[in-house]
Amino acid sequence: MSEEMKDIILNYVIEEYLEDEDEEISYDTPLISGGIVDSFSMVSLKRFLENKYNISIPDDRATPEAFDSVTKITVLVDGFLK
Repeated sequence: MSEEMKDIILNYVIEEYLEDEDEEISYDTPLISGGIVDSFSMVSLKRFLENKYNISIPDDRATPEAFDSVTKITVLVDGFLK
C-alpha cells in the first residue's frame, strides 16, 4: 500500500468534502460513518479513483464499508492495480 496513494486520497477528501478548514482527518478517520462523505460524494470519489488510477471499481465492491476510511479505500484501489 503506497503512502503516496494514501496522501492523494486524503488530500482529495479534504479538498472536496471538508467544510471546516480547521477540521483534521487522518488515514483512519471514519468517512462514511463519520458523516464526512455521503452516498452522492462516494460516487464522485469512486469516479475520481477510477480516473486517477485507470481502474474500474464494480458497484458491488464500492460499499460504504470499503469507502469508510482512506486506509480502506487505498486497500480497495490497490487490489485493482495488481
